[in-house]
Order: sequence, then structure tokens, then C-alpha cells
Amino acid sequence: MVRFPSRQEAVVLGLFRIVTGLLFACHGAATLFDVLGGPQGGPAPGPGQWPGWWAAVIQLAGGALVLAGLFTRTAATLCSGSMAYAYFVHHQPDGLFPLENGGEKAALFCWAFLLIAALGPGRWPVTTLLAHRASTRPAPRKEVAGTHDT
Repeated sequence: MVRFPSRQEAVVLGLFRIVTGLLFACHGAATLFDVLGGPQGGPAPGPGQWPGWWAAVIQLAGGALVLAGLFTRTAATLCSGSMAYAYFVHHQPDGLFPLENGGEKAALFCWAFLLIAALGPGRWPVTTLLAHRASTRPAPRKEVAGTHDT
């Protein structure tokens, strides 16, 4: 069995997170803003309409958070759950298998986000970049009472 060194695993996981988050966010943007080919499977839901509009908000916001690597595990768990809901409520009644019921994307996104939630963000999450930036900043100077620069 071929095994990547742990550094490469983190890079591959980071790339997987970025691509998955981007694709998911694009679905939300398409539904909410009628871009990128518009909403799939019918007209755009109205603001606040359950579940379509809320699903699109989760797709856009959750996908963007996963893409960026902010609150990655929480956002990925929410995205995975929304896709499990979509599969079992909207697709599964039309057939047992995803190929029969048109739920391939929902099933794949569900499992992809579950993987990200379990394994973490991999390389290049914004939280790590922000923490690194904060740790490389010089500490602010403290003034001692009674001393003045002259």
C-alpha cells in the first residue's frame, strides 16, 4: 500500500477541503443569486422558504467557511447534515440507490464533509495562518510609569 508522508496528507486534505468548499459554495450562490447557471432542479426559492432557501444559505456560508478553513469542523458537520437531510427527505423516497433517485451529489457532499469534519482542515486553513501571523508580530512595548521619551 502506498502511503503519503504526513506532510503530503495534510496538503492533499487541504486541497480536498478547498475544492469541496468551493463547489458547495457555488451551489448556494447559484440558488440564491441566479448565477453560475442558476438554481438546479427548478426555480429559486423565495427568501426564508423552507427548506430550499435555508439549504442554499448553508451551502453558501458553510461552503465558504470550509473553503477558508474557518470553524472547519463545525461548518463541515452542518454541511454534511444538510446533505444527509437532502438525501433522505428529497431523494431516497424516489429509489433506494443514488443512481435511481438522483441523489449522487447529496450523498457525495454528505460523505465528503463528514470526512473533513472528522479529519480537520488539513493545510492552509485561515485560522492557522492568522495564528502564525499573530505569533510573528513583535510584542507591544509597555510603558513604565514615570518614564518619558525625551
